[in-house]
Amino acid sequence: MLLQQAGFSLPTVDTDTFHIEYPCPFTLMEHLQGMGEGNVALQRRSFVPKETFLATASMYQTMYGLSDESIPATFQVNYMIGWSPHTSQQQPLNRGSGEVSLKDVVVDKG
Repeated sequence: MLLQQAGFSLPTVDTDTFHIEYPCPFTLMEHLQGMGEGNVALQRRSFVPKETFLATASMYQTMYGLSDESIPATFQVNYMIGWSPHTSQQQPLNRGSGEVSLKDVVVDKG
């Protein structure tokens, strides 16, 4: 809906999920920082003490560490694509004109 409100047509959203094992929590933290996935709290502190990172690394290792002492992390990447409207662009069919019901093709994963 965001893409449509911005004036794009035929919006498409796709998601990839990546499971990665890191050698230690600090490497994970470094990669999170590089991805811009740092502290996103509204009332965040401008300075976080070193002890906070050490405690976090220890807890993460204890709770999620694997037998080879690596730690898992899962990342989800969302892609959004939309096109500027143009007269030559493919147009969606009218609502209700489909020949197959989505109820018949969608698999319930619940």
